Amino acid sequence: MATRYKKNKRKNVSVYIWSILIILLTAGAAGAGAWLGVYAAQQSASQPEVTEETGGIAVTEETEQPEEEEKQPVPEEGTEEAPETEDPLIEEPAEEEPVTEELPVDRTIYPEEIEPPAEPTIIQGVLLANKQYPLPEDYAPGENAEARAAFEQMAAAAEQEGIELVAFSTYRSFARQKELYEGYAARDGAAAADRYSARPGHSEHQTGLAFDIGEEGQEENWASSSFGETAGGEWLADNAHKFGFILRYPEGKEKITGYMYESWHFRYVGEEIATAIHEQGLTLEEYLDI
Repeated sequence: MATRYKKNKRKNVSVYIWSILIILLTAGAAGAGAWLGVYAAQQSASQPEVTEETGGIAVTEETEQPEEEEKQPVPEEGTEEAPETEDPLIEEPAEEEPVTEELPVDRTIYPEEIEPPAEPTIIQGVLLANKQYPLPEDYAPGENAEARAAFEQMAAAAEQEGIELVAFSTYRSFARQKELYEGYAARDGAAAADRYSARPGHSEHQTGLAFDIGEEGQEENWASSSFGETAGGEWLADNAHKFGFILRYPEGKEKITGYMYESWHFRYVGEEIATAIHEQGLTLEEYLDI
């Protein structure tokens, strides 16, 4: 019986121990469950709530609010708000091509290479003969009859005022001009001769329209600049255009006409053109724009 008691006693002790272990395990499980419940509650509280209506995240007080737009200052009454200005566009200056200014033609110089033309040059109805526009060598019209008639009328008008005009040189042939020019060049040199005498083929006298005029009794002033200061020279300067004549080589126009001032050299161009040239103070080259 004692043996049975001992066996029962060991059996009860084992049951007791296992009961205590079960109680401790149950209590531990309950505590762990409570702790897990608290932790889960804290985690769910920190997560945003998902709604079915939007399928998105419901905004709570803890979410960031969008920043408010910066308010523009309201101008006070009586003041105007300055308009916004754009920075001006600064354009780079375009590269300019260098401008070469054309120098005026010096008509006192003959072209380096010039050949006599087959026909005389006529511009705006005017027969031309100068250093740039020569005449054909065989051009030989003689003295122009219309020009001679105009001179006689002019001389008659001057005579009524006590002035006796003389045409001491009119038409010259190519050969005669060649003879004169070569004599002047031999005496004064070609450069000096070119200022007052035309080379053959370039003389207006070959046209038959040029008249060298002087005054009777004033021979010392013929073919001289001093003729312009005589009564006859002054009368011609004022009245020649009325009869179709122009002072062909006026003073101060040498680089335009090609020749020095010749107060005695008149050219017949007709009353209309002569009057226009006289009133505008032009040379024949300027009038013809050549």
